[in-house]
Amino acid sequence: MTDRRIREHPILDIPEKEEVHFFWNGKRLKGLKGETISSALFANNIHIFGHHPKDGSPQGLFCANGQCSQCLVIADKVPVKACMTPLSPGMVIESVEGIPELPADDDPVKPRPIPVTEVDVLIIGAGPAGLSAAVELGKLGIDTLIIDDKDRVGGKLVLQTHKFFGSVEDSHAGTRGFEIASLLAEEVAEFPCVRTWLNTTAVGVFSDGIVGAVTGRIYRKIRPKRLLVATGARERMLSFPGNTLPGIFGAGAFQTLVNRDLVKTSDKVFIVGGGNVGLIAAYHAIQAGIQVVGLAEALPQIGGYKVHADKLKRLGVPIFTSHTVVSAQGKDHVESVTIAELDTHGNIVPGSYKTFEVDTVLIAVGLAEVNEFYLKAKEWGMDAYVAGDAQEIAEASAAMFTGKIEGLKIAKSLGRYQEVIPKEWEKKAAVLKSKPGAISIKTPPDKAGEVMPVFHCYQEIACNPCISVCPEHAIRTEGDRITGLPYITDVSLCKGCMSCVAVCPGLAITLVDYNKDPQHPTVTLPYEIGRKTVEVGQEIQVTDDDGNVLGSYPVKKILSLKKKFPGTLLIQIEMEADKAPKAIGIRVQGEEVRPSMVYGEAPPPDEAIVCRCERVTAGEIRNAIRNGVRDMNHLKAITRAGMGACGSKTCRPIISRLFKEEGIDIEQVTDLVDRPLFVEVPLGTFGGVFGDDSDE
Repeated sequence: MTDRRIREHPILDIPEKEEVHFFWNGKRLKGLKGETISSALFANNIHIFGHHPKDGSPQGLFCANGQCSQCLVIADKVPVKACMTPLSPGMVIESVEGIPELPADDDPVKPRPIPVTEVDVLIIGAGPAGLSAAVELGKLGIDTLIIDDKDRVGGKLVLQTHKFFGSVEDSHAGTRGFEIASLLAEEVAEFPCVRTWLNTTAVGVFSDGIVGAVTGRIYRKIRPKRLLVATGARERMLSFPGNTLPGIFGAGAFQTLVNRDLVKTSDKVFIVGGGNVGLIAAYHAIQAGIQVVGLAEALPQIGGYKVHADKLKRLGVPIFTSHTVVSAQGKDHVESVTIAELDTHGNIVPGSYKTFEVDTVLIAVGLAEVNEFYLKAKEWGMDAYVAGDAQEIAEASAAMFTGKIEGLKIAKSLGRYQEVIPKEWEKKAAVLKSKPGAISIKTPPDKAGEVMPVFHCYQEIACNPCISVCPEHAIRTEGDRITGLPYITDVSLCKGCMSCVAVCPGLAITLVDYNKDPQHPTVTLPYEIGRKTVEVGQEIQVTDDDGNVLGSYPVKKILSLKKKFPGTLLIQIEMEADKAPKAIGIRVQGEEVRPSMVYGEAPPPDEAIVCRCERVTAGEIRNAIRNGVRDMNHLKAITRAGMGACGSKTCRPIISRLFKEEGIDIEQVTDLVDRPLFVEVPLGTFGGVFGDDSDE
């Protein structure tokens, strides 16, 4: 089998891990001790984890976050989620074929009492919001427990190899996400009053004020005086024919495999969704040596930051705005994806279908708050708070501020903080949550000095690290606002240190030096793709803001300010003076993949699977709605939609959309009644038959 490990990465170090053997359907394979089963299987080029009992459809990874049960396997005779279960030496893993047959257990269950952990504050989620709140609580000496279902703290930060926006002082702008996770972890570790339980999944909130959690197979009860829910967000799914094929998964799942577990999932990917999640996932794919065939966005313009989209254009990624995914094709795995153009009314333009050969389709069409723990806690009258994406979907920099704010609110409610919560924090959080501003394209300046930075930043977003790193204090933003566009106050102040080029999260600053040859100035370009893809003397294609090739030029020097800005290479070339201010990128991907015309009419959308767990189609749900069903619980009873293991986390938003598409006011629809447990738990775990938490 092909080894799909990433051996080199332009940003990430490749750690040494113990190699172990395991068995997959009787075949002996190699994996890394402690990595998730799903990553071990992907590394061995295995994408099908079983087949659905209803129709025999192949099952594979989707969320890689424990939110669904698409990746179910049998490990040492126990059904487990492959994306959440660590690999152990000699583990015997089998695919799920039909209904799993559980091992016989003739011993009667003898439940044991479960001790209750009392704590002042329980934080569910060790991402940027949860960790930031814990720091504030730790400073005040408040007894705090953080629980998180992963094997390390940081949440989605550990998946991010790009530099963050925001401000250097307040949110570590110019620092990469996984590095911010380490910084926050170090801060939390300074406070003995803050404990962390990893590999611990919150499963329910109960009327007696108890929060139930599971570590491995051990059930724990926690009674907090205050509860902070910082559980982040889950990805939304799309409904289209072929949407459950292995090889179609969320952008977050892709980043987990590529950036956390260093597994090259794919050779050719197509991205659906032009928000920041999709744009960043595409960039991460190229860093991992994966070709991005294209990106489709249904709106007339991308919804994420322009600098993120521009980075892709410069690298050679085609972006199709006003396009939607129509279907995915393949037998046991994705083999191709079809998109089509949308008119101004959102209808498919006849004859506009484009089919691309790919092995992976990433769905990045938005996020939904994981707030069910907070809502249930409020329903039971608990003193509960919410922060980060669980409160409102925004950037991680905003999550840090909402975590700090909610942390002090909790401290205040406990009588441990008497001061007024800084109003400035609220203002900064609001700014960091704000949507990207209008685009203002500015013509690059003509020769204005001996050496000068050129800013290819045309959209107001909360970002100012270029100001912080300039040793001459020569860079400012319009109106001195964090969202203002950057400019240089006096070109004569620039000494050509290149710090602004190296720190910019959007890779949107170059340096043009006219000293040596005014007719052929030296241009310094930021570059974060593979270190072995450029070398001195190599001819590279240099592009402008829109990805248009300005010409080919030999590389003169390759520099790096690695002590301050590791991972960012500074590529120097000499080019014509009239083109120099326009230069910003290096084209990496060669000729784009040409689409083929497979058919002139879309497949019936009713074939699309809405409920992945129970394989319920859009057609079945539409038929029920047209027959008068206005209650999702009724719909669940007659179709089984929402009855599966994930507890409707994936299908509920799509079902709501189908009601709207059928002209039904969603206010007239009765929502599903949530289960008492938000995550599946074996009954033996509740009985304490697998052990207790007395060691904590």
